[in-house]
Order: sequence, then C-alpha cells, then structure tokens
Amino acid sequence: MRFRPVRFCAAAAALAASCLNAAHAGEIYLGLGIPGVGLGYAQPLSPSLTLRGDFLTLGSRNATETESGIRYDGSFKIQRGALLADWFPFAGTFRLTGGATFNTFKVVLDASGAGGTLTIGDRTYATTAADGLNVQVKFPSTTPYIGIGWGHQTGSGLRFSADIGASIGRATVSAAVRGQLAGQPDIQSNLDKELAELRDGVGKVRALPQLTIGIGYSF
Repeated sequence: MRFRPVRFCAAAAALAASCLNAAHAGEIYLGLGIPGVGLGYAQPLSPSLTLRGDFLTLGSRNATETESGIRYDGSFKIQRGALLADWFPFAGTFRLTGGATFNTFKVVLDASGAGGTLTIGDRTYATTAADGLNVQVKFPSTTPYIGIGWGHQTGSGLRFSADIGASIGRATVSAAVRGQLAGQPDIQSNLDKELAELRDGVGKVRALPQLTIGIGYSF
C-alpha cells in the first residue's frame, strides 16, 4: 500500500468538516520529534473527546560506502499518517489516545561486489560486479496506535501538546542475492542463516515509538 500524504490530508479535512456542527473550535498544530515533523488537525467533540488526523515524516535518506571491494548502499524512508481519538478522563489536559497509523517505514541495504568477497551465513563468496545481496526491512503499512498525551482539548488561542505512544506491529526482513551468487548450490541455506541472524535483531522490532511535542492554534 502506497501512502499518499495529499489524499490523507484530504481525508482528515473531510473528517474535520463532518465535525464542524460540534460547538467547539478546531485546532491546527505542528508536531516535532519521533517519527519526524508534521502537521495535524484536532476537532474537539466535547470536553472529554477529541478527534485528530496528522502526518509526520523524516523523509528519505541514502548513503553509499565502499570497503574491501564491496559497495554498500543504504536507504530508508520513514513517514506516517494517523487517525486518532483523544479521551480526557479527568478535568485537565491529560488524555489517553487510540487509533490507527498508516506507515511507510522501509530500510534497504544493498551490497554489490566487484572482485572482493561477501560473507553470507557460514561461507565467504568471491564476487564480481554483477553479484550482490539485497536486504529489506519493512514495518506494516497499517497498525493500531496507543498512547498518552497532553493537549488538544477544548479551548481557544495558542495551544501546546505532547504525545508518548507507539504504533504496534512487527517488522519483517527479506533478502535476495543476484548474479553468480544465485547459482551457488549452498546459497539458500546460507541466506537462511543470514536472515535468521537479522531477524534476531531488527526482526524483533514490534512497535514504532512516538515521542513528539506540538504547538497549535485553536480558532
């Protein structure tokens, strides 16, 4: 599923428009922290309930290094949208938050050989320029969100907020080889061993944290 910020913002705006008959002012806010920077809209329905939609992103990054004849290319892309409900159980700014996030979280590592060696599993292979190993780590595109926070309650004027929570889901790891490496008789068993080691690390990630602060204005 490809996440499209423009469509998400349009959906959030439609949600906000459906709530305008509630006699509470909406709030536009900016967020900063983990997982990035972004924009959101909050619509209080009552003193104890607010609906929100926001979008946060770290954008995309790429890096390349060459070591011992092996070229390593790395890239990641992190962004997410969210539809959230805030419940204020006490009089004040503290709230409990639940909802869903729509994520693009992907890390790609690619190793390309050109006369060097590449160790996969228990064996070290001699490589050519056509040989390589590609590893991808992905987080689910849609996940539930739970958290706590402060702010976005009914009111007017300049507002401050904070969120502590997580999108709950498990990262998946996949790998593939190319070139002459793919024809090696033992490549699959060694690739399985390499994947098992990776899953013992990043594959154990079961949540994406959120730790953000925000500033907004309620009309």
